[in-house]
Amino acid sequence: MKTKARDSYLTWDEYFMAIAKLSALRSKDPNTQVGACIVDSSNRILSIGYNGAPNGFSDSIFPWAREGEVLETKYPFVCHAELNAILNYRGSRKDLENAKIYVDLFPCNECAKLIIQAGIKEVIYLSDKYNETDSVKASKMLFTKCNVKYHHLDIKDHAKIVIDMN
Repeated sequence: MKTKARDSYLTWDEYFMAIAKLSALRSKDPNTQVGACIVDSSNRILSIGYNGAPNGFSDSIFPWAREGEVLETKYPFVCHAELNAILNYRGSRKDLENAKIYVDLFPCNECAKLIIQAGIKEVIYLSDKYNETDSVKASKMLFTKCNVKYHHLDIKDHAKIVIDMN
């Protein structure tokens, strides 16, 4: 008896973005939680990361504020998800060449430079809410000049994924 395969499964893009979103749930940032998932050309996960305090900087004393004096905010201190995903990778740096990175938020210019230097050749993102900032404009300019493709992932059918841990 022949059976038909299930047809409501996640695409590879949806799957890897879901892993990036799941990773973001580890972030202790009270305002913006971002996750990243790096994948090779064979759809193998190489690394994941999320935004947070640097190793050794206690989350309980980390300045999570968005406004105020610069040194009283998170901005000069937080490690972005893309940075953490690249640094969390423990294999050969060669494996990152031609990889893809899935992120829920379009990378800033600093992360764009890291992505380019790591050899990652494609960025898939969900949100581009800061697209009018100089940082994101610089990112797009860097990606274009350095032949890194980027595109928005349009999630239709699986917009909400619920995982039952019981």
